[in-house]
Amino acid sequence: MKKTLVAYFSASGVTKKVAEQLASAAGADLFEIRPAVPYTDADLNWNDKHSRSSVEMNDVASRPEIAEVCPNMADYDTVFVGFPIWWYVAPRIIATFVESYDLTGKTMIPFATSGGSGMGKTLDELKKLCPGADWKEGKLLNRASEKELAEWVGRL
Repeated sequence: MKKTLVAYFSASGVTKKVAEQLASAAGADLFEIRPAVPYTDADLNWNDKHSRSSVEMNDVASRPEIAEVCPNMADYDTVFVGFPIWWYVAPRIIATFVESYDLTGKTMIPFATSGGSGMGKTLDELKKLCPGADWKEGKLLNRASEKELAEWVGRL
């Protein structure tokens, strides 16, 4: 039997809400990608080039530590990976997450929330991190209704 996981990182709670709705629509399990050191408001100040998020995003090799790994990742065939868009791509903690597992042969579907930009080159960047996974086109899910989420999941 195929199993689906919705794994998400949410700095402010916006992506969390969407992830919970998506998990319900997809009949999926839910896993929060939490940083080992939580982000403060100052860490998330993109106007400050010395803020933690700015420093991480300016370093493509940055891999923020995750508080815990998903203990049963091998059980899932399909994994939705959700995050806010930072600097037109996924936050570096998403790189940490996907590189923490052997995702070969798994269907990986990114989804994101954003205050104003699209997904940019996010899919291209994720494919480079896990080329053995079957990456599908992602979707920006700002203000998506439960009906829209169910229809999207049904088309996949």
